[in-house]
Amino acid sequence: MYAEKASGPYLSKGQLPSRDGFSELARTTIDIIGKRVETAPTKKRFPSRLFDNHFNPPNDKSTGNASPAFKMRTYDDSFSGQKIYPGKGKLYVRGDSKIFRFQNGKSESLFLQRKNPRRISWTILYRRQHRKGISEEVAKKRTRRVVKSQRAIVGASLDVIKERRSQRPEARAAARQQAIKDAKEKKAASESKKKAEKAKSAASASAGKGRIQSKQGAKGAPIKVQAKSR
Repeated sequence: MYAEKASGPYLSKGQLPSRDGFSELARTTIDIIGKRVETAPTKKRFPSRLFDNHFNPPNDKSTGNASPAFKMRTYDDSFSGQKIYPGKGKLYVRGDSKIFRFQNGKSESLFLQRKNPRRISWTILYRRQHRKGISEEVAKKRTRRVVKSQRAIVGASLDVIKERRSQRPEARAAARQQAIKDAKEKKAASESKKKAEKAKSAASASAGKGRIQSKQGAKGAPIKVQAKSR
């Protein structure tokens, strides 16, 4: 029976049916008694996606085929800023065709009363403004290493500064005493010079007292020249 109608719709003895429309490969292979016989590619009757989902369910952990995560579309409350999930909330259309969405009647009532959401403690705007519920990571304090560098200053070069730093305490004390002594001598000389100038000015003033001067001349007023007639 099988041998007589091998070319017809019946199969020959030992022949396996082909997986027409179920394979994703262009050419499928069928094992017949240890021999591999290639069959011609056939037209798919329906998308392979259905076949794959039938044999590899989306949530089958053994195959590792996970279904894509379904993300719900949410809206923000026009007053409080909180999320409104599908099937919840209210839709308010104003006279100017502007749309507002509210989570509940409380938000709608406060919105229609023209309340400021920044002054109501449970709104998102208030909490964001007052830094509520924000976990801030404490940044590690970086220790700054101060690197000191010696520079030259006005009146002393870098070599002079280094030389004075490397100077011994005895030599530094002797230099200090010598500087004090020189300063005292300079001060005494300036004082003696001032005394001599003062004595000289006093002598010149006593010599000029013999002349008779008017009061105006003594004060330093200019002398008026009398006009002479012709």
